[in-house]
Amino acid sequence: MQSLRVRSSRAGLARGFTLIEIMVVLVIIGVLAAMIGPSVLNRVGEAKTTAARGDISAIMQALKLYKLDNGRYPTAEQGLQALVQKPTSGPAPSNWKSYLEKLPKDPWGGDYQYAYPGVKGEIDVFSYGADKKPGGEGDDADVGSWQ
Repeated sequence: MQSLRVRSSRAGLARGFTLIEIMVVLVIIGVLAAMIGPSVLNRVGEAKTTAARGDISAIMQALKLYKLDNGRYPTAEQGLQALVQKPTSGPAPSNWKSYLEKLPKDPWGGDYQYAYPGVKGEIDVFSYGADKKPGGEGDDADVGSWQ
């Protein structure tokens, strides 16, 4: 008689899941995704901002070396390209060297901006952020050398 009970309970295990059980699991997964998703997406934005700050720091160091070698920063017309290629316009640098292998793109795919004279410092290097427009908040906020 005991062997009969074991067989019937095994037969119950093999029947699979009901539609309601599957729906409950899907709802639980959905609730967890809704709670965790925004915090994960926020971390991606923070990581891009941190990467932009690192790039800007490297560009600022290259600009300082450029000034040490040439006595001045590149003109606004020469821009950041003067760190990669010897400028052909404006006052020619007297002791130019290659300061960067290539100009990086910002984490949002845009170009880093250069202002000389700067608005917030002697020179400004910045990214417009995710929206590629001046100003903004959150991921759209500008990231600059003055921060």
